[in-house]
Amino acid sequence: MTTTINMLAIDLAKGSFQVCAVAADGAVLYNRVLSRTRLTTLLTEHRACVVAMEACATSHHWGRVAQEHGHEVRLVPAAYVKPFVKRQKNDRADAEAIAEAAMRPTMRFVAVKSAETQARAVAFRTHQCLVRQRTQLINALRGHLAEFGLVAPKGPASLKILENALVDQTSDLLDPVREMGAIYVEQIARLTEVINRLAAELEAASKTDEELRRLCTIPGIGPVTAGAVAAFAPDLDTFDSGRNFAAWLGLVPRQRSTGGKTRLGSVSKMGQTDIRRLLIVGASCRRHAFGVTSVIRWVVRKGGSVNRWLAALVARKPKMVAAVALANKMARMIWAMMTKKEDYRMA
Repeated sequence: MTTTINMLAIDLAKGSFQVCAVAADGAVLYNRVLSRTRLTTLLTEHRACVVAMEACATSHHWGRVAQEHGHEVRLVPAAYVKPFVKRQKNDRADAEAIAEAAMRPTMRFVAVKSAETQARAVAFRTHQCLVRQRTQLINALRGHLAEFGLVAPKGPASLKILENALVDQTSDLLDPVREMGAIYVEQIARLTEVINRLAAELEAASKTDEELRRLCTIPGIGPVTAGAVAAFAPDLDTFDSGRNFAAWLGLVPRQRSTGGKTRLGSVSKMGQTDIRRLLIVGASCRRHAFGVTSVIRWVVRKGGSVNRWLAALVARKPKMVAAVALANKMARMIWAMMTKKEDYRMA
């Protein structure tokens, strides 16, 4: 009697994929390597079953391929797969571990992202990548000119000082230094042009897209943060509460509780890094994204706030601790507003 395959656990790679076929009782029927073409054929021709994969960059593409052919897709977070790896780590053991994890009744899975959502993520990451490259070039130019006694403050706002120093004929800069500096300035200008164009597109989208517009009504959230939430956060209806969403972002304390004694540490920093970073930056720094005034800095500068909870928190806690607490609250606001389809209302 032929045993029916109930699950295909796939350890993803670039060119070859380890596929572990599992029966309904958990028995491994086969565990073999397939090429990209053969994996596509398998998902196309195989009868509908559970397809389990470790959540990663390419798993959403293969998840959509599997769903198109009627399969049930289960994406398991990598941290939840690791405890099921037996002995040494290799592709065969990883595929079996994915199958073991996916069969657990209490396991939590990652939702498969649509192509449109991933396209938003590409736009966001492109903007962030170009900003990092521009910062790298500015720092390099500052470092080179500092060797000749020309010092400027950090940040793009001080770039004009460096440009003026390069064209100042009264300075003792050598011609090769001026030429190399001109190359830096040219590259920075090109990156700035692209960054401004991408920023303008994000800002325009925040005015026309209903979800982005709603997110931007929260103090401390601008178009960049709103775009990150839309690109990286799953459907917020999948979370039971705002606290679960904050925990997914890593904005809740790490627990080391035992014996009935509760021991809370710093934030867990688990979950989506980009949204967590932008929420904390939007709550702590002077300006965020496209000039959104920081909530914490505003409270400190004005000496008070219409939000009594925030004013009291800033008065008794360090600013960074208050910023993380406010970011946690902002995450809960995001969940409540997006699930209830309501705009932000000042309490």
